[in-house]
Amino acid sequence: MTSYLLKTDVNAITCDRIPCADALKALIKSVALVCALVCGVCIAVCAQGEPQPNTDEQAPLVVEGDTCRDVISLGRTVVIRGEIKHGVVALGGDVIVEGRVEQDVGTVGGSVLQRDGSYIGGDVVVVGGTYHHGKNAPGRSPTSATIMIAGYEDELRSLLRNPASILTPQWTLKALGLRVLAVLFWFIVSLALTAATPGAISRAATRLRLTSLRVAVIGLLSAVVISFGVPAVSLVLPPIVSVLVWANALLLLIVAYLFGRVAIHAATGRWLQRVLLKEQNRSESVALLLGTLFWVVVLSLPYVWVLGVAGLLVTSLGLALTARYRIGWRLPARS
Repeated sequence: MTSYLLKTDVNAITCDRIPCADALKALIKSVALVCALVCGVCIAVCAQGEPQPNTDEQAPLVVEGDTCRDVISLGRTVVIRGEIKHGVVALGGDVIVEGRVEQDVGTVGGSVLQRDGSYIGGDVVVVGGTYHHGKNAPGRSPTSATIMIAGYEDELRSLLRNPASILTPQWTLKALGLRVLAVLFWFIVSLALTAATPGAISRAATRLRLTSLRVAVIGLLSAVVISFGVPAVSLVLPPIVSVLVWANALLLLIVAYLFGRVAIHAATGRWLQRVLLKEQNRSESVALLLGTLFWVVVLSLPYVWVLGVAGLLVTSLGLALTARYRIGWRLPARS
C-alpha cells in the first residue's frame, strides 16, 4: 500500500513538471527569436552606416534697419543688426542679436547669442539650446527674465526644419537601442500588471477578442469627449477647478493607456501563440513577450506608427472604461 501511494505521488509530480519544462523551452525559443531579430537589425544598421549630415543649410535671415513688427523664422538663423520694435522668434534656428530688440527673444531648437553692445528689452526664452552673451554684462532690462530648457538641440532643430521626418524614423544604433529598451520596459510593465491584476487583464483581453468593435466605439467617444469637452468645460470653470479637471483627464489617459496596452499585448501574444506555437508550448509570459515585441515593431514603422498610437490610445480608453462592467459575453459555440 505504501509503495503504491509513493508511486502515485511520483507520477503526479512528474506530470506536473512536464508543462513547466515545455513552457521554459517555449520561453527560451522566444528569447532566441528576439535575439536573432535584434542581431539582424544591428547588421542592417551597421551596413546602412551613419546618417549623412544635413547639407541643405539655408542662408541666415539678416534684419537691418528699423522694423515695427515681429520677426518669425522657421528653419533659419536670424541675425538682428537693426532695431526691432517687437519680438523675435526662431524655430529650428539660432537668434544672433547684434542690434536692439525691444521685446522678447525666443528660439526652439536653437540658441540665443547676444553680442557686446546689443540690447534685449524683454525676456529670453530658449528651448533646446543655450543663451550666450559677451564677456561684459549683457544689455538687458532690469525686469526681464531668462528661461532656458537645454537638451536635444540637434533633434529639435532637425525636426523643425523637416517636420515630415517624425513620420519616418531612421534606423540608427541609437534608435535601435531605444527600441530594445522599449521592449524591456513594456515587457516588465506587462508582467507586473498581469501579476498584480491577472483577472482584470485576462477579462480585458477576452473582451477585446469578442467585442473589439464595441470597445473601439466606446474608446473613440471617450477620446472625443476628452479632446473637446475638457477644454470647453475649463473655459467656464474657475482656474483651480480647471486644473483639477485637466489633472484627472491626464491621469485617466495615463492609467488607461498602461492598462489597455498590457491587455492588448496579452491578446496579441495569445493570437501569435495560436499561430506559431503548439498548445503544450504556450504560456502567459511568452504571450506577453510576443505581444510586446509585435507592438514595438509596429510603432517603429514609418507612417504606420501614427495610426498605431491612435489605435492603442482609443482601444485602451475603451478597455479601461468597460473594465468594471460584467457583461455576459460568451465565446461562440464550437461546432
